[in-house]
This record gives sequence, C-alpha cells and structure tokens, in this order.
Amino acid sequence: MSLKDNIDMVKEELNSEEKFFEKAVITEKFIKKYKKPLIGLVVAIVLIVAADIGYGINKQNTIDTANQTLKELEANPLDTVAMERLNSLSPELHDVWLYSQAVANKNAQELEKLSNSKALLVGDMAQYEAAELNNDEKMLQSYVKKQDAIYKDLALVEVAIIAMNDGRIDEAHANLSMISEQSPMANVAKSLMHYGVK
Repeated sequence: MSLKDNIDMVKEELNSEEKFFEKAVITEKFIKKYKKPLIGLVVAIVLIVAADIGYGINKQNTIDTANQTLKELEANPLDTVAMERLNSLSPELHDVWLYSQAVANKNAQELEKLSNSKALLVGDMAQYEAAELNNDEKMLQSYVKKQDAIYKDLALVEVAIIAMNDGRIDEAHANLSMISEQSPMANVAKSLMHYGVK
C-alpha cells in the first residue's frame, strides 16, 4: 500500500470520526434543549402502560369474582346476598342467571321483567318465552314484528296454531306463509298448511 493510500485512509477515518462526534454533539444539544418534555413523555408512557395493566388486572379480578358468585348461586339459588353481588359485578351475567332461573321455573312474570334486559339476547329470548308461556297471541305478534327477532319463525308457527284453534284459518295461513323456505321451521309450516290449515 502506498503512502498516498495510507493518508487517504487516515483522512476517511478522521472524517467519519468527526461526523460521529458532530452527531453526538447535535444529539446532546437536542437532549439538553428538550430534556423536560422527553422526561415527561417517558413518564407519561410508563403511567399509561401501568394504568392499562392495572385496568386489565382489575377487569380480570371482577370477572373471576363474578364467576365465583355465579357458582355460589348455582349451589344456592335463593342466596340474595350473592344475587346482589352478581348484579353489582356484572349486570349482564345477573340477567342471564335470572333468565335461566325463570325458564327453569316457568316464571312468566320474571321473563316479562327481563324483556327489557340490556344483556345480549336475553331481552329477546325473555320476551318470546314470556309470550309462549302465557300463550298470548298479542305478545307473540308483537314479538314477530320485532326486527331481528331470534325466534320469529317459531312465534309465527305458534300464532298460526292459536289462530287454527280459534277457527281463523285464513289468518293462520297468512302467518305460516311468512316463514321463508330457508327457515328450519319451513317443513313445520308446510305440514301445518297441508294437514291443519285447509
């Protein structure tokens, strides 16, 4: 290697070291200038992460406690203290518990109360079950008119049967014809139209 090559190589190394030190000085100035905002940002991030972890732990603890309370209610359904605790921990789970008990005990009054429940599906199912237990044609027709009713086709069959029993064949036929071909109740509707509604 020639002397000129050696000198060029040393110059390049000095240039790269100079650039490194220049960047270090710029970074140091930046940190000194924005020291307080950077510290605040780091503290804020730590607090947000800690709060999120705390929220997750608290939520899981609430779920675990609600599940334990539900087990207590399964052992003793008449435990009013456990019922109140479950209602305060998880109102939706409380409504599901009340619904299951009302269906098991065929308690139409309790089901009517639950028809306004905020718990997913409980209000809809409770409204249908109450109408079905009471064999109430008006309640069933009101249920059928609800958009996205879960048991709509089953309620239509029940309304048709009530109409058949009262001799209102045309009304029964009209209710059965509202059941779509893709419905699981389609075969029941066809059978009723063929054998029961003439």
